[in-house]
Order: sequence, then structure tokens, then C-alpha cells
Amino acid sequence: MTEPVVAYIGLGANLGKPVQAVQDAIAQLARLPETTLSAASSLYASAPVDAGGDDYVNAVVQIETRLDAHALLRQLQDIEQLFGRERPFRNAPRTLDLDLLLYGSHTISHSALAVPHPRMQDRAFVLLPLLELAPDIAIPGIGHAHAFLDSVSDQSVRKLTDGDRQPAPDPDPDCG
Repeated sequence: MTEPVVAYIGLGANLGKPVQAVQDAIAQLARLPETTLSAASSLYASAPVDAGGDDYVNAVVQIETRLDAHALLRQLQDIEQLFGRERPFRNAPRTLDLDLLLYGSHTISHSALAVPHPRMQDRAFVLLPLLELAPDIAIPGIGHAHAFLDSVSDQSVRKLTDGDRQPAPDPDPDCG
């Protein structure tokens, strides 16, 4: 039996009910085979980067898994499909996006999978929740994650409060 690997997964959504989607996706990740959900960050709201649309809800989870990286990626893509993920164009708004950010200290360069996730050090919505879970984490081949915070300080990201997580009330059906 293989030893478990600590991996980090980034979650994001900005279509439909993104808070609910991210929370439900975390529950799905906790049920992956040969995998234990170790920790989940707070939820964050972030403005889209290199795209338009509504703000995203983001989080990062830490898992321990015996799945190899490619099998884990397939599981993540299956969960995205459960949430109706479509990929009409690069950086399109999405019901759910799951990214394998780190897989132990491995570096993987394959046509279907790149680990560490490309540009993760350029995204505040990845770094802030990642550092919440692992303040001293290093990105293999790149450097300590905290070293990149200054370079993303201009990106709009904020931690959601419990009040932000409540579903919006349904509009009054009698109005209009």
C-alpha cells in the first residue's frame, strides 16, 4: 500500500449559488476514495482575474490521499461535472472549478496535469487560503508561498464572514 500524499486543492465558483457550491464541493472532496480531508480554509470572495463576471467564492482544502495525481485529477473533474461545469472558453465563469494546486513535493509536467498549478503564486485567491492552512508552505521549484503576497496585494480578495455565507433571500414573488 502506498503512503498517503498531502495535496492541496483550490476551489472556486461564481455562477449559481457559489457559496453553496464550494461548501458542497468540500463535502464531496471529503468522500473521495483513499482520501482524508485534513483541513479546509475559510471562504474568500475575489474579483475575477483575466475575466469578467461576478466575484468568485474561493477556498483551499488539504487532503491526504493514496490516489496518484492523475487519478486524483480525474476525481476532481468528476466532481466538477456533478456541479454542471462547462468550459466554453478560457477563464469562463463557472459553477465549480477544482484545481490540484500541490501534490506533496512533486512537480508534474504533463499535457493533462501541471503541478504545482501554473500561476498559483500569482493569485491572491489561492495564496491567502493556502497560507491560512499552511503558513510555512513552499511551492516546489518556486519558493515559499508567503514570498509572493506582496506581488498580489493589488488583487481584490476578502475573507467571507458568516453573514456573507447566508443564502440571499428569494425575491418577493408578489412584486413586479
